[in-house]
Amino acid sequence: MDAARPILDQINLVVNDMEAMAAFYERLGLKLQGGPPEWSSHHRSCKATAGLPLDLDSREFASVWNAGWPPDRTGAVIGFRLPSRQAVDAMFAELIADGYEGQQSPYDAFWGARYAVVEDPDGNSVGLMSPSDPSLATRAEAPPT
Repeated sequence: MDAARPILDQINLVVNDMEAMAAFYERLGLKLQGGPPEWSSHHRSCKATAGLPLDLDSREFASVWNAGWPPDRTGAVIGFRLPSRQAVDAMFAELIADGYEGQQSPYDAFWGARYAVVEDPDGNSVGLMSPSDPSLATRAEAPPT
């Protein structure tokens, strides 16, 4: 298997109403965790013991980690893990060279990973992410509500 082959690793849902979405997925048995209170309307996370992790993000927060996110859109971001920061850059460059649209060029994200977003042929957002390096993480401010 190619060492730089992306691995399906995460689903993010960009949502209109965080409380309604959190209640729905908690009703299905997920244990969503939030961070500090100022983040409760912008981000909730379920770290799965089996299956894929699921994050719920506000539209405002999605535009922080994906500069190309359309401000009025909700929907899924399908996340793929790559083995290194360089692999994210290379995969993004290959996809763009093949004619796919980029939403977010590779950058060093505040959570310590290298991150980029491309669109699949139907316009769905697909995230490309390296492993996180805690030494490269920075503090992010919650978006205005």
